[in-house]
Amino acid sequence: MAATKTARKPASKTARKTQRAAAKPADAIKLLKDDHKEVKGWFKDYEKLEDEGEKLALVQKICLALKVHTQIEEEIYYPAAREAIDDDDLLDEAEVEHASAKQLIAEIEAMSPGDRLYDAKVTVLGEYVAHHVEEEESEMFPESRDSPLDLKALGVQMAARKAELMAQAA
Repeated sequence: MAATKTARKPASKTARKTQRAAAKPADAIKLLKDDHKEVKGWFKDYEKLEDEGEKLALVQKICLALKVHTQIEEEIYYPAAREAIDDDDLLDEAEVEHASAKQLIAEIEAMSPGDRLYDAKVTVLGEYVAHHVEEEESEMFPESRDSPLDLKALGVQMAARKAELMAQAA
């Protein structure tokens, strides 16, 4: 007789997606690029919204994703990349960009969608993220691929940490 799975599905689509990613992690760069693509899409979705409740829900999703993403980069990917690639300036800039994004996230989280400058701050955060993503994907990631970094092992570690952080936030 065949065994059946009785594992419970996580409640949200994001939680299920995170659980699947942790179960079969990609390499570190694919994981980060997938995050980039997802958040980029959410910023585009935000531009079309008018309802304040919908804006708030989407911004909360964006901010959580960015906070988790920056944390796994800072804890795992950047230290490994710093050892493997010879580009301290690029990594230093990424660290400063993260600090700027975190500051803007904190300001946005302290606001409400009807507040003056709310939409402007979300738009600027999207622009910061787009700039940061462009630098990572065109410079840092190719340098990492050409380095001795074990991107698969790094991906496993990052996916596990991401799943842990998302579970803590749920």
